[in-house]
Amino acid sequence: MPVSDSKFYSGHRERLRQKFLDGKLVEYEKLELLLGYVVPRRDMRPLAHALLKHFGSISQILTASYEELIAFPGVGPSIAIFFKLTHQIMLAGYRSTMDVRPIFYNIDVLKNYCKWSLANKQVEEFHVLYLDSDYRLIKDELHSQGTYNTTSVYVREIIKNALQLNSTVLVLVHNHPTSSNSFSSEDADVTEELEKLCAGLDIKLYDHLLVTKYSVFSAYDANLLHKPRNKTKN
Repeated sequence: MPVSDSKFYSGHRERLRQKFLDGKLVEYEKLELLLGYVVPRRDMRPLAHALLKHFGSISQILTASYEELIAFPGVGPSIAIFFKLTHQIMLAGYRSTMDVRPIFYNIDVLKNYCKWSLANKQVEEFHVLYLDSDYRLIKDELHSQGTYNTTSVYVREIIKNALQLNSTVLVLVHNHPTSSNSFSSEDADVTEELEKLCAGLDIKLYDHLLVTKYSVFSAYDANLLHKPRNKTKN
């Protein structure tokens, strides 16, 4: 690389860092700056633009699988691992918050955790978040894994695990890899059945969240849950 090019990239990245500190970076510049820490001596603007065009957003890039990333032209193992490491760090941050603070203090933390966990999965997964009486996370359990558009749910197994974990609050979470962004009739039936079982055991079904590619939807907000929440943020 010519000396002049090296000076240009050094100066350009310094300007990007300053724009970041000033809160003025647009999305492709954020990605470009991120890529620059993995590949310090290459113009990352073309790759940043190409990745955003293909995946749609930075969050979709970070939640893409390692295999998807490594198959993209210009993304080698170092970049793919860097993206997945960033993804895991973000998940750990959300998880640690839910470990120590009741989930109702900031519902966005819960929804972001679910989104970053499941938004880009290629098959349906059904998770159960088991919470203690203070609404803090005890365990995020992968209950079942299915196909592109279906998965199995065993409500009595969920109740059994809740009792074993001494969990008194549950949050159901599943994803739709398809374009469907609404609860199916099967989703509604599972929610209703589990809610009835919980009611007789002094266990609260706090919500059932549906994760799609870009959004997180709440069964509580969609009136699929009938039991009122007993705790809210002060």
